[in-house]
Amino acid sequence: MQELLTLAPRYQDLSTFQWIVAIIGATGIGMAKAGIKGSGMFFITLIAIVFGAKESTGLIVPLLITADIFAVLYYKRHTDWKLLLRFIPWIFAGVLLGVWLGKDMPEAIFKQVMAVIIILSVIIMFYWEYRKNERVPSEWWFAGGMGITAGFTTMVGNLAGAFTNIFFLAMRVSKIKFIGSLAMLYLIINLFKLPFHIWSWETISIESLAFNIRLIPAVLVGIWIGIKVVNLINEKAFRNMILILTAVGAVLILLK
Repeated sequence: MQELLTLAPRYQDLSTFQWIVAIIGATGIGMAKAGIKGSGMFFITLIAIVFGAKESTGLIVPLLITADIFAVLYYKRHTDWKLLLRFIPWIFAGVLLGVWLGKDMPEAIFKQVMAVIIILSVIIMFYWEYRKNERVPSEWWFAGGMGITAGFTTMVGNLAGAFTNIFFLAMRVSKIKFIGSLAMLYLIINLFKLPFHIWSWETISIESLAFNIRLIPAVLVGIWIGIKVVNLINEKAFRNMILILTAVGAVLILLK
């Protein structure tokens, strides 16, 4: 336990700016899990810019799991397990594909792949925001395609949101089931990814977990803020602003 309370030199030497970004990112992750849609992608991108693309994927997972646990405790009664069991095997396949392709990928290439995924996710979310055709495919191949893509993108960049949202929209579930099922889904996915980050990619260590523990209060504050403000903001305008900032962040990742 003492090891988890002592930061390794890698994290002792962080600049004030890096600490500020980490705290803002952790707070933002909590806000996103509390219902401020679209914001999580921006804060994940922000952390990737400062800490590096591949390292940030493992650094973020424990924070996501912390926020997921609170979301599940709040919404667990509204989980549609029949729907999840149809979708989860495809996501697991996508995660395994991401583990395989990303394990020995050079940081420069990994950074480019992550940036492309972010930009693609932004485009998809904008499209779904303003599309005129309300019909969404519900065939098995659609679930399979969205699941594999979501699994791959969540392993490579913790960015499954755009693709999981499309799947649940296609299933036309109620809003409360949508939120409850996604909360459980993300917890399961992030727990599934955990051993691969520890033993395959080695992006999670005792040292990074010690850093995560110090950021947990920021996640909890973010959840509290999210619950308080989610109904007080113009969600559409806020989401558009976040998506634009996220796209800018993806470009910065490419240029960094």
